Amino acid sequence: MDILIDIILKAGRSAVELSLFVLLPVMVVMLSLMRLLEARNALDWIVSRIAPLLKPFGLTGLGVFAALQINFVSFAAPIATLAMMEQRGTSDRHIAATLAMVFAMTQANASLPMMTMGLDFGPTLLFSVIGGLAAAAATYYLFGRSLSASEAKLDETLHHRTAESAKGVLDVINHAGAEAFKIAVGAIPMLVLSLVAVTALKRFGAIDVLTELLAPVLALVNVDPLLILPALTKYLAGGTAMMGVVDDMRRAGQMSAELLNASAGFLIHPFDIPGVAVLITAGKRVAAVWKPAALGACVGIGVRTLGHAFFV
Repeated sequence: MDILIDIILKAGRSAVELSLFVLLPVMVVMLSLMRLLEARNALDWIVSRIAPLLKPFGLTGLGVFAALQINFVSFAAPIATLAMMEQRGTSDRHIAATLAMVFAMTQANASLPMMTMGLDFGPTLLFSVIGGLAAAAATYYLFGRSLSASEAKLDETLHHRTAESAKGVLDVINHAGAEAFKIAVGAIPMLVLSLVAVTALKRFGAIDVLTELLAPVLALVNVDPLLILPALTKYLAGGTAMMGVVDDMRRAGQMSAELLNASAGFLIHPFDIPGVAVLITAGKRVAAVWKPAALGACVGIGVRTLGHAFFV
């Protein structure tokens, strides 16, 4: 029992420190910036210019906005956009392509704080875009080609707060801060539980056994066995939990910045059990197309993995 209490207390301390002292400040700044750009109609301008370029990939204007949200806000931010697409009559085929793109792209709630751990944000963002477009195109033209392409008359106007005065700017910043605080605090339970589970597995030798079993297979494909722990955590507990594990490994000197950047392609995205479960709550039609979107996401994540492994 003493060992369990010690594990819980250490995991809890690490989770709170990571959420409040790393995740929260980054999310406050980025969310405030994004919401101010929205309020000034700058994002509307960006979306209107980029949307025609991305149409061949199976994306609409709202799909472009979802891409900005996943890369600069958090993995949960595109939920509102996906729900909006469903409500406004976007075709199942376009929804599947957008969902696949979101599954495959870098999630800001993990990538931005991980810059403090040595992650190179520029290459990560570049391969996030490339992988997201590959996922969308693969879904639209291959895995989701049998889905309905019929659309209602689309209204792709983005409704958001305005910041025409100092009071309006302050209101936008306050709401962004509250949103960031909600994201950071909401991450604590999953972080604590995952760090407790991972620490217990390490303490009782389960990770060492798993590493020994998988080491020969990983050696054949030139993959470092150190990645077993963060990968296992990521796909079972989500990107934020993985970030906590990587933070501990970086502090202990077990993972180099080079290894972190080389593995970012398959470690930093919302295509995991919690991520899929959260994103498909956007609506019934969104949930109905998750299978072709998941197949497309595998293509996009594969492209990102190769990009980080060979070019970063």
